[in-house]
Amino acid sequence: MSFNNLDTLYRQVIMDHYKKPRNKGVLEDGNLTIDMNNPTCGDRIRLTMKVEDQKVVDAKFEGEGCSISMSSASMMTQAIKGKDIETAVKLSKTFSEMIQGNEYDDTLDLGDIEALQGVSKFPARIKCATLAWKAMEKGLKE
Repeated sequence: MSFNNLDTLYRQVIMDHYKKPRNKGVLEDGNLTIDMNNPTCGDRIRLTMKVEDQKVVDAKFEGEGCSISMSSASMMTQAIKGKDIETAVKLSKTFSEMIQGNEYDDTLDLGDIEALQGVSKFPARIKCATLAWKAMEKGLKE
């Protein structure tokens, strides 16, 4: 597949998550709530998670922001559901390396998340892409 076709496919995946976000809303039975914002661009997120027995049972988000920020939150909630805390944090670290254009552990199946890889070419957008992930890490460390 050519770079242009791959770039187009990635854009479609990002826009799909932006227009039809997965796990949007608030978990009524969540036991962790994290609010974060990116003052640089105005993105904000509220992440609610239900964590039991060192496992992310469920996760939802609400907020407002650019397509990168909101689609990343959608992808992140899908990726961490059902994962143990250690794996969720490892996914976050891997995502952070990828989004910064660094080498990363490609043995983890990132699925749709790989569509955000191109954000590394736009340093100002990296904070948008990592907002939900930073919220998740903050919540799991508390």
